[in-house]
Amino acid sequence: MAIGLIIIGDEILSGKRVDKHFPKVLELLTARGLQLAWVEYVGDDTERITATLKRTFASEDIVFCTGGIGATPDDHTRQCAAAALGVALELHPDAKVKIQERIAETAREAGITPNYEAPENLHRLKMGEFPVGSSIIPNPYNKIPGFFVPNASGEGAHYFAPGFPVMAWPMFEWVLDTRYEHLFHRLAWAEKSVLVYEMPESTVTPLMEAIEAEYPLVKVFSLPHVGDEQTRRHIDLGVKGEPSQVEDAFRKMEEGLRKLNADYQPNSK
Repeated sequence: MAIGLIIIGDEILSGKRVDKHFPKVLELLTARGLQLAWVEYVGDDTERITATLKRTFASEDIVFCTGGIGATPDDHTRQCAAAALGVALELHPDAKVKIQERIAETAREAGITPNYEAPENLHRLKMGEFPVGSSIIPNPYNKIPGFFVPNASGEGAHYFAPGFPVMAWPMFEWVLDTRYEHLFHRLAWAEKSVLVYEMPESTVTPLMEAIEAEYPLVKVFSLPHVGDEQTRRHIDLGVKGEPSQVEDAFRKMEEGLRKLNADYQPNSK
């Protein structure tokens, strides 16, 4: 199973808000020895959201989704998830309890008796309408839950949280720590690189290809930098993957660079 992230909302694509989910999810995964395989950004377009979810539901991936699970006209994620799965939306009983707990808390803070039949409170219950077969994700911020559903393959699952970082991030942490602890730090991983100065990528490409061919558990990467006031033009050239193969592959890389008379130094970052 790979781990993916879907970020939904016009406000991200229009630039009204800067996405903070990608770096945070990356941080949460890295701290647990997990890796993010892919990220997709989708606007508030029902057909596109549905098509995206239908495709990813068919995978075995673990997918985190943020945004669009509220109950305003521009929130479409719950409905699109149901459409992608070919099921109906229904009020989840556990979500109803949590939402009514929140209604009661808000009423107490205002010094009034909660009226669960008030139109605005009945509308709030729509936030607990999830695709049939869903389970809830607890929300420690305001109790309005998210939800998750298994993928069509039965291996992975999709986890849906609000677009607000203050809610989504602890909800995703809950998912990782309660459902995937058995995956933490299972894959040994290492990375080493050097900064190669004033050399075109085409010159080191044969060396990169030879290393990947010899070490199947290693990926070679080349990140060019055009240079600036602080540093010359260079390539961040390195290897990453299974630790023992990384060590051998890195030695081979340095040998190859010396044969090319490359001007390089270890990357300290």
